[in-house]
Amino acid sequence: MRPLLTSVGMLLTLTLIGTVGLRLIENAPWLDCLFMAVISLTTVGYGEIVPLGSAGRWFTMAYLFAGLGVFTYAATRIGQWIISAEMREFWEGRRMEKHLAQLHNHYIICGLGRMGLTIARYLHDRNQPFVVIDRDVERLHAHCDSHGWMYVVGDATNDDVLRHAGIERAHALTTVLSTDADNIYVVLTARMLKESLSIIARASDDKAVQKMQHAGATRVVSPFSTGAVKMARFILHPSIEDFLEVTDQSGLDLELADLQLHEHSRYIGKRLVETDLREKGVMVLGVRRADGQRLIPPPRETELRAGDCLFVFGNTAAVNEIINAADV
Repeated sequence: MRPLLTSVGMLLTLTLIGTVGLRLIENAPWLDCLFMAVISLTTVGYGEIVPLGSAGRWFTMAYLFAGLGVFTYAATRIGQWIISAEMREFWEGRRMEKHLAQLHNHYIICGLGRMGLTIARYLHDRNQPFVVIDRDVERLHAHCDSHGWMYVVGDATNDDVLRHAGIERAHALTTVLSTDADNIYVVLTARMLKESLSIIARASDDKAVQKMQHAGATRVVSPFSTGAVKMARFILHPSIEDFLEVTDQSGLDLELADLQLHEHSRYIGKRLVETDLREKGVMVLGVRRADGQRLIPPPRETELRAGDCLFVFGNTAAVNEIINAADV
């Protein structure tokens, strides 16, 4: 950017010198002097817009000899910057397309407002693959380029935009657009494109929550209701709420996650006490059966079955290792 500003500054300075010089020598109108300086620098050759005397001709010749080289240099630098910027944008776009095509089991964030940015940072801190969709190109460049986040410029309510973000291969989608209407439309579109997709949506009130649930949202979050409940917990049990917040703080190596057990999981048929979870530093806080039954806390003799969901807590690396190795 500095070479560009320097080159532009050189051109403006040259133009100013020519304009002021002609004004002082020929006492012509400012606009005519400016026009004469510009056509002289660019060698357009319109003729003498300002009638020149001997002094004016000598000044113009000196101005051309001194300024033409500087003008050519500055114009060349500006052209190089434009071409390099376009090429850089082109290759970055190609690289982005390549990475998007390779994504699998990733997360899609629709909207990069305050909530979307917080979600993106949370996933980034945990090395989870994700794609951001937003209409605002400047906002995407400002936040995504510096972090290396992948993004798609466009309207998240558009089928083609969601396909471009790889919705058919995605693990989950969260929509945090500015209006409930847009979020509902995203939920409907996403559910139509992939029936098994986990969809988390933001709603501003209880009526919107019901509509989004009917539209196909897996989970609906109302920031106002959630915030109110959290404040109530702070009033009643401040220490417990502080403990729960530990897992959300960036830089702390702790993770609270769910572990889905499929039919081929190596934990199927084992009792909880027979697994290696505790040895790896992972605690099982609860078990949710496929029929919805919850065991909190789960007895040590609990037999694990296909379809169970384990709520685990522990070191981030250990939790990720358990999740990745569960189906091996």
